[in-house]
Amino acid sequence: MPREPIFKYVRKIGRPVFTTREMAALSGKSPSAAIQGLARLARQGLLIKVRRGLWADASDRTLSPFALATHLAPGHRSYISFISALHLHGIIEQIPRVITLASTAHSRTIRTRLGDFIVHRINPAFFGGFDWYRGRGSFLIASPEKALVDSLYLSAHKKKQYGHFPEMHFPKDFSFRRAAAWAGRIPSARVRERVLNRLKQIKKTGR
Repeated sequence: MPREPIFKYVRKIGRPVFTTREMAALSGKSPSAAIQGLARLARQGLLIKVRRGLWADASDRTLSPFALATHLAPGHRSYISFISALHLHGIIEQIPRVITLASTAHSRTIRTRLGDFIVHRINPAFFGGFDWYRGRGSFLIASPEKALVDSLYLSAHKKKQYGHFPEMHFPKDFSFRRAAAWAGRIPSARVRERVLNRLKQIKKTGR
């Protein structure tokens, strides 16, 4: 079966996840023509239609649900954080059932063909502390310290599931001083105090 001509542009994107708008701009096709071409590739099993306007290259070895992180809140930046990031950094062993994202977008649950996500809104003044993941795949993830503080930040906002953990295993380069510095940037004095107190407890007990 011949491949849709637009397929060559899929490889030019250079990453496993892309939008219809990106493909239309790269190929020079109209959005409707791009959608038709991408849909044909999906029927051939070459692409996965993740959700409306979002596609994934099924053959890309770096494709994982985490690769969707920066594409699920259009107009806002997002990064992997909270329990998902703590697991990826090896701090907690439990595997989260959903992938947790920090964003300046409104909090919501998003279900896709590749996995389910929970987007948690954090104050824009507290948004940061992330970089590209150094393991398999290419996506933005909170540093170990920021992932922990992000979790405690949510816990202080009455999301109890983010404040209590099983035994935690901190890497040698984990810095509670850096974690406290991030906690110090929390705008709310009440939340900031709760997070700092919880950090002290975790440093002492390991959980």
